[in-house]
Amino acid sequence: MIKLKAHIVSRGSARGEALVTSQPISFLGSVDPMTGVVVVVEKGHELEGKSVKGKVLVFPGGKGSTVGSYVIYQLKKNNAAPCAMINVKAEPIVAVGAIISGIPLVDRLEKDGVSNIKTGDNILVDALNGSVEIL
Repeated sequence: MIKLKAHIVSRGSARGEALVTSQPISFLGSVDPMTGVVVVVEKGHELEGKSVKGKVLVFPGGKGSTVGSYVIYQLKKNNAAPCAMINVKAEPIVAVGAIISGIPLVDRLEKDGVSNIKTGDNILVDALNGSVEIL
């Protein structure tokens, strides 16, 4: 088990399987708000065809339209959202989306900790105390 300190962006805690990409995500147009599946708009994206539903979504940060915050909210309302998110550095679109949706979000893991997380790892995101555990 590895435990890393993290900066809290949106409070909460969740445990789940990691889904990791080194590429930023544009939620508007790239994630289907009904299913949570990363769609073909971004051809060649590492997560194309994969679902974020119930996962600990690990990605550098968001990009694109501010409407992406609302797409994250739609994902939550449709039970298709990630259970938690980890960013290298959160930006306002993802931060607002996580906050209004009640999705735990942390960023700035110590010791470049994001690089230690692999798809399939069991992760505990504690955005109440500011830590991430790779179980």
